[in-house]
Amino acid sequence: MSTTMRRALPVALVALLVSAITALTKAYDLTSPGVVRTGVALAIPIALAALGGLWAERSGVVNIGLEGMMILGTWGAAWGSLECGPLFGLLVAALFGAAGGALHALATVTFRVNHIVSGVAINLLGAGATKYLANLVFFPKSKNPRESPPVETLRSFDLPLVPDWCQSLADRHWFLVSDLAGVVGGLTSGLSVLTVGGLALVPLSFWILWRTRFGLRLRACGENPAAAASLGVKVRSRQYVALLISGGLAGLGGAALVVAPGQIGYSEGQTGGRGYIGLAAMIFGNWRPGGLLGASALFGYADGLRLSTPAWVVGAFLYGAVLVLAVIAAARLSRGQRTAGLVTAGIAACLWCLYWFTSELPSEFTDYLPHILTLMVLAIGASRLRPPAALGETEAPGH
Repeated sequence: MSTTMRRALPVALVALLVSAITALTKAYDLTSPGVVRTGVALAIPIALAALGGLWAERSGVVNIGLEGMMILGTWGAAWGSLECGPLFGLLVAALFGAAGGALHALATVTFRVNHIVSGVAINLLGAGATKYLANLVFFPKSKNPRESPPVETLRSFDLPLVPDWCQSLADRHWFLVSDLAGVVGGLTSGLSVLTVGGLALVPLSFWILWRTRFGLRLRACGENPAAAASLGVKVRSRQYVALLISGGLAGLGGAALVVAPGQIGYSEGQTGGRGYIGLAAMIFGNWRPGGLLGASALFGYADGLRLSTPAWVVGAFLYGAVLVLAVIAAARLSRGQRTAGLVTAGIAACLWCLYWFTSELPSEFTDYLPHILTLMVLAIGASRLRPPAALGETEAPGH
């Protein structure tokens, strides 16, 4: 089987699974253009944070400070948008995030501080600094020290003709055809510069990291820094550059929560752990751009489903998770992985009981659906992950 076929097969299987769940449960909102559109908007900040994590960790530096860098980006985006408009807000957000990345690089690359300790410090510092700056700059104009005045946001646009045609097909509820039409309709409507640019950064990152000399040397720093240094690669310089880019991307992820269409500005705590979810998406994507994009889409879709549909439709999504877990459990048991298979089967049974015996899921469950999904996919996919070999090393050649 060719590489293209191997990559297309899982996508086709997922499409068939979702269509089957939609037909069985009559939960047509699962693939409606509105849910897909909301899911894409919510996936962009996660994907940008995940890309930031990819750049850092491919260079050998663990970056759990993505949440703090995103928080810095939210404040920078709000201030920049209030001063000169949303495009300037994006620039300021990237600079604020890059400042967080530079601080992380100073601690980990120059002073050899433990990467986890430094990342936690960045998260705490980001939250504290933005709280102080919001109180200093936005208050009393906003009449609330925890938020900014309403900011100008980016304009949204639709592709000509396509969304209307897809909506008419989605309303017919044809098996697979209507579901695919709903997805296409959601992907071609409610777009913005940030959405298109954020998606374009994924293949651009792949090209730079896997198709250029600069990317090869940067990845060598994450695999074997001593060997890279022996060949003349300036390891520390590459890691500084990677962390600046990492912070800038995370800052743009924070900006997506402030200046994207439909947003209203900065508010304290609005990242909601998306930096951590982005880190989980990067790990589940096996430190690859395509994988992290798929994981980000999954988490964003779950979040969009929670916000855009009634709880019983979210239950239908849970129904699909039960089927997937059942298949994984059967596969593990067939390979002799008895403990892992039984644990997976137990989780599937618990979720099935939750779906079957409740007419509507508790609000607490639906509110934390993206976080629960994050834990599930990491637990399921942990056995096949391969991080960079020298990830997290605190002793590296000095160049």
